[in-house]
Amino acid sequence: MEYETNNWIWDGVYNHPHVFGGLMLTAALLGLSTSYFGGISVPQLPYLWPDSGIFHKKKSEKKRIRVYMDGCFDLMHYGHANALRQAKALGDELVVGVVSDEEIVANKGPPVLSMEERLALVSGLKWVDQVIANAPYEITEQFMNKLFNEHKIDYIIHGDDPCLLPDGTDAYALAKKAGRYKQIKRTEGVSSTDIVGRILSSLKETNDTSSHGDTCEESQSKSAQLSQFLPTSRRIVQFSNGKAPGPNARIVYIDGAFDLFHAGHVEILKNARQLGDFLLVGIHNDYTVSEHRGKHPIMHLHERSLGVLGCRYVDEVIIGAPWEITMDMITTFNISLVVHGTVSEYNSFTGESDPYSVPKSMGIFQVLESPKDITTTSVAQRIIANHDAYLKRNARKTASEKKYYEQKKYVSGD
Repeated sequence: MEYETNNWIWDGVYNHPHVFGGLMLTAALLGLSTSYFGGISVPQLPYLWPDSGIFHKKKSEKKRIRVYMDGCFDLMHYGHANALRQAKALGDELVVGVVSDEEIVANKGPPVLSMEERLALVSGLKWVDQVIANAPYEITEQFMNKLFNEHKIDYIIHGDDPCLLPDGTDAYALAKKAGRYKQIKRTEGVSSTDIVGRILSSLKETNDTSSHGDTCEESQSKSAQLSQFLPTSRRIVQFSNGKAPGPNARIVYIDGAFDLFHAGHVEILKNARQLGDFLLVGIHNDYTVSEHRGKHPIMHLHERSLGVLGCRYVDEVIIGAPWEITMDMITTFNISLVVHGTVSEYNSFTGESDPYSVPKSMGIFQVLESPKDITTTSVAQRIIANHDAYLKRNARKTASEKKYYEQKKYVSGD
């Protein structure tokens, strides 16, 4: 039982005046009797009163605020992660609805990732407490009541960009009308539409390069024009755990490009984290990825870093990690184990060119079976295989995004 000690005596006066008066009278008589009989000690009343049960006052427990945010989360990126981070900041528990494949087709066009893959990505985010699969695209009255009554949701969250149904109406109109809607700030410089555009553009650039002989640098500059991401130190801090490993922690290290962060990345990071107490992830810079993979990454270094930092299994990242793992690096970060997955898009490395030769010689290297065979290229190929469908989808979505930016106003938040 917990008590509130401040002003509890005055609470007793107001709530139990007769009992309080009786106790005061008793105290006076006891004071006289002790002076008369001498030597009989009487405990101070303030120590007795709380145990009497009269002034027991249960400390009120603060109600935990549950918030809900939904989305397609197709081609999961740091913009999705930042939206969910902001949503979690508006409550204590974040419930995320993942829109069904059928609803995405009806409202936006064909999804790139399956429901299973999208669920793995959303569940893998550090800010998510619960996931609802096959959520509707529109917040209907029936679904809204289910959120409020069954899932105990207090507020429904969405970004400041409009979410319109095919008939032009607001998908969150009912939540707004009910007074249970809260808005967050959209993350600049990235969207699933933008990423699809980058992939389609990279295909065009590959064809142009083979036909006209463009240099790698020219192709990279063309890709860079598609992104308006402005990395800040504040954003990195917001995504970071901010915790260092303990003095005796077993630190596991894994590195890679982590381009177009997908379900395969989540699963391999989860398995790597289970091998120790602290997971350190090295993210190679754009030049290293391009040199060893033969093509420029779809996402830039800072975009890829935020994608990895948002994962619940990651404790820290090295932004622009070296290709070769040296003795100095192992000593500096106190690395206990270096792991590498069986699925990789890097060219095979053996002998002197092996970046893992040092940890192998130390006996701290382990090959980790990749739970999924998904790669960045395989995801990109899904889009390329349905080239015409995604071109059509992107033309429509790009027009709506252009309209949003033309009418955009400043929204507070981060």
